[in-house]
Amino acid sequence: MKPRLNLFAMPDLLTPLLDFGTSITKNGLEPSLMELVKMRASQINGCAFCLDMHAKDARKAGETEARLYLLPAWRESPLYSDRERAALGWTEALTLVSENGAPDDVYEAVKAQFSEEEQIKLTMMIIAINGWNRLNVGFRTVHPVNAARTAA
Repeated sequence: MKPRLNLFAMPDLLTPLLDFGTSITKNGLEPSLMELVKMRASQINGCAFCLDMHAKDARKAGETEARLYLLPAWRESPLYSDRERAALGWTEALTLVSENGAPDDVYEAVKAQFSEEEQIKLTMMIIAINGWNRLNVGFRTVHPVNAARTAA
């Protein structure tokens, strides 16, 4: 894959999105939950750059390998809490909003697990990661690569 441009060469244009993401990260939601949300949206959007980054961040936040591997099948695994399931369902709904909108049953699950303030924080996190995914996928940003492990 050949990058289209280096969006990080224009930091002034990225500063608002970086600041937005930083403020959300400091919002009080569990670090592991936020990383699962970022990972799930990035899986749906096919953003290798963000998947690489957030898999590392998730591990630093205490996430297990099994939960990272099973994330695409979170509905079929007992490893996720009701709160995480609600967040992941909301993440999928908003990431794929053009397909099904934001279904009532998905929102009701979020409402049962998150306060109103937390719902907004969670939704802002989903907005932020989807924005980053679109930038990185659109410009084909390449994640850090160990030269010894690259495909021929």
